[in-house]
Amino acid sequence: MTEKQFANALFLPEVVKLLEENHSVTLRLKGFSMRPFLEDGRDKALLVKPLNHKVGDPVLAEIEPGRFVLHRIISIKGNDVTLRGDGNLGNEYCTLVDIKASVEGFYRKNRNKLDRVDGWKWKCYSWIWTRLYPLRRYILAFYRRIWLRFFKPI
Repeated sequence: MTEKQFANALFLPEVVKLLEENHSVTLRLKGFSMRPFLEDGRDKALLVKPLNHKVGDPVLAEIEPGRFVLHRIISIKGNDVTLRGDGNLGNEYCTLVDIKASVEGFYRKNRNKLDRVDGWKWKCYSWIWTRLYPLRRYILAFYRRIWLRFFKPI
């Protein structure tokens, strides 16, 4: 299999078209906003057409024209959605129609087995990590400055 890289602003609108045609898409992750559990260039997300969204769900959203993020839903108030990456301290905002894909699961650490977002492993991790938000700044600093020096991502 051959992999090619394209700018997100060019590539992701084509992915959205495939999703609208009821195809699923496996996308290699780019960026560090979902650290420490999802890594840039290593992990993949299985995307499907947007489903019913709820707080805690990871989604692909277009927060500005041509600018896409894969983040977790923090809150939904009417049509307004607040998003935050697991590796981020700040929030980003969009509307329900800006959510372009739901994440069915992740292929982590170059494994072939899907870690489903409705599975016990993801739910347990999500429950713990979202409650650590007040401490996240310190945990992420430790992860970046110390952990990654000794334990490089696979």
